[in-house]
Amino acid sequence: MDLKEAKALARSRMGDKRFEHTLNVKKMAVKLAKHYGVDPDQAALAALLHDTAKEMPTSEMLELLRSHPDLAGDTENRPTPVWHGICASILARTQWGVTDEAVLSAIACHTTGKPGMGALDKIIFLADMTCAERSWEGVEALRTLEMQDLDEAMLSALEQTVGYVLRSGRTVDEMSARTYEDLKRTLAPARG
Repeated sequence: MDLKEAKALARSRMGDKRFEHTLNVKKMAVKLAKHYGVDPDQAALAALLHDTAKEMPTSEMLELLRSHPDLAGDTENRPTPVWHGICASILARTQWGVTDEAVLSAIACHTTGKPGMGALDKIIFLADMTCAERSWEGVEALRTLEMQDLDEAMLSALEQTVGYVLRSGRTVDEMSARTYEDLKRTLAPARG
């Protein structure tokens, strides 16, 4: 799937506001990719596809997860707000011809992260949080940090995400907690 096809597909699967968000994520992801020496086309493709399942009804997402247990893992036991990334990754792999494992991974983990994240995973996660229309308290500091240190930015982003989920009275997804602990361990030697 080329970028033009991905953009058209994204446009067909989401409303105007989400499509604008998707284009903003793409712009930020490409900027970060260039800054960190990651293929900007990979970043653009993952960004364009990251929310393509977001507007699917929960029942359809559940059906998709159950029809691909090898790709879905235990997703159906996780909070439903994280399903769309895994579902978009499954659709990209099984229906849209995406074979790039880094792109598929970045799509799948863009809401929770995962232990051992690659650079593209981190870029899509961060671009989704810091793209142009985001205006939450602390976003400017995270935008600055993500241009200085991808790992420190991820740790800060996960702290923000977990705090937001807890303040909303929801349960923190176990994968987010595992990702946070993994990043803390990874960064501990550098922090002294």
